[in-house]
Amino acid sequence: MQQNKVTKAVIPAAGFGTRLFPATKVVKKELFPIIDKDGRAKPVIMAIVEEAMSAGIEEVGIVVQPQDKEIFAEFFKNPPKKELFNKLSPQNQEYSKYLQELGSRITILTQDEQEGYGHAVFCAKNWVKDEPFLLMLGDHVYSSDVEKSCASQVIDIYKQVNQSVLGLTVMPAEIIHKAGCVTGIWQSFNSLLSLTQVYEKPSIDYARQHLYVEGIADDEFLCIFGLYVLTPKIFDFLEEHINQNFRERGEFQLTSCLDRVRQEEGMIGYIVKGKCFDTGLPDAYRQTMIDFRI
Repeated sequence: MQQNKVTKAVIPAAGFGTRLFPATKVVKKELFPIIDKDGRAKPVIMAIVEEAMSAGIEEVGIVVQPQDKEIFAEFFKNPPKKELFNKLSPQNQEYSKYLQELGSRITILTQDEQEGYGHAVFCAKNWVKDEPFLLMLGDHVYSSDVEKSCASQVIDIYKQVNQSVLGLTVMPAEIIHKAGCVTGIWQSFNSLLSLTQVYEKPSIDYARQHLYVEGIADDEFLCIFGLYVLTPKIFDFLEEHINQNFRERGEFQLTSCLDRVRQEEGMIGYIVKGKCFDTGLPDAYRQTMIDFRI
């Protein structure tokens, strides 16, 4: 029986941010600012960490490039200089203390070479150990349509089914070539899906032939939302791919390893009641600034 409690979250944040060049020459994309519902400017990575904490996560591992370790530590671990702290409002001085408390629950991990999303996840293996964990994306923020946060929803499903869970959303056919897509058999219509295939960036023709899901509108498909709860089995398959130098599109990918976990242990898809904002794209980042509330 797999462990049921999810206490750790992993956030890969080791990319180069090429789609946001030239701003990413000087600011990591995970540190781009967004404005929360209280009007406070905070970096994207902080909103993601707070999403994890809202779901009962106790520790967060952020995977970064070695040369960026100091940047993330400066934000999460180090108090502001005295001159700055003294100029902050009383509310922001209190918030600074909250930020230090948050930082005490964060571990900065490193990916020495940028070898793909799957490789970045694998870099958290020794920290995660033999536990299920929440996986989040370093440039995605989440806004729930219900009282429970998006991360809480996915973790609660894991507690029910005791299998890896992929958060899902409905996408139109014209953009599925950018996403991981799934198909399966409904356990609870329009909510829980027992997955029978996980496939990365399908063509429309492939999706129409192999990834149709009963009850979903024509030329719409179920795609990965950007929140996962995964068992440690994922590391076995990632390690195998790395040791065998099995690359897809030149890098070590996650999706094919997810499908192997599905085959071996079973996997559930859950349609998240909420929205996901991809801040790693210029147009989407601009829209996030308009629409995002947390």
